[in-house]
Amino acid sequence: MTAADFHLPVQLDYLAIFAWALSGAIVGLRKRFDLVGVFVTALLTSIGGGIIRDGVMLQRTPAVLTDSFYLPLIVVATALVVVFRAQLSGPKLVDKLVGMIDAVATPAYAVVGMQMALKAGIHVPGVMLIGCISGVGGGILRDVVVREAPEVLKPGYFLAIPLAVACAIFLTLTLGLHTQPTPTAWATVLGYFVVRVLTLQFNWRTSALLPN
Repeated sequence: MTAADFHLPVQLDYLAIFAWALSGAIVGLRKRFDLVGVFVTALLTSIGGGIIRDGVMLQRTPAVLTDSFYLPLIVVATALVVVFRAQLSGPKLVDKLVGMIDAVATPAYAVVGMQMALKAGIHVPGVMLIGCISGVGGGILRDVVVREAPEVLKPGYFLAIPLAVACAIFLTLTLGLHTQPTPTAWATVLGYFVVRVLTLQFNWRTSALLPN
């Protein structure tokens, strides 16, 4: 399989955009932002990884400016959070929900980013790097906007390591073993989601390199 043959369904991209927008809107709601603030947080969270990937690393027009479905998906995600804001008021529920949504959005955006990198002729290590940055970029931008240390940089639940492993497995299967990209992509998203849920359920966490 060559890079030219590599193709993922656009639905995977839309799933990632919608999930990241939900995550950003929920965090904005938790920070007690107004409607504009919640929407802006959803917008930056959902397109942040794509802007870094497209504008900085791949030197192409960001997808949000070329795909007419992105903004409507972000608006719908924001509207859903606003409508159900009363049900999303509990901090524990919000944290768990954001974690679950991120567990879907992170690998989905990663595999979409790897597809774009392969089509751009990037070498495999670079493809993995772009996949990982695509996966966590939106979450980093979201956390910075709300003045929190990005989750990926703090001791806590495993995030970056499972993502790097998922990206490596995905590339090994599609490029090395020539499996079909579409089912492999969905399996990657599902596998990462399961691992992420297990880390939350059993409290598997990283620790700081230096003690307090």
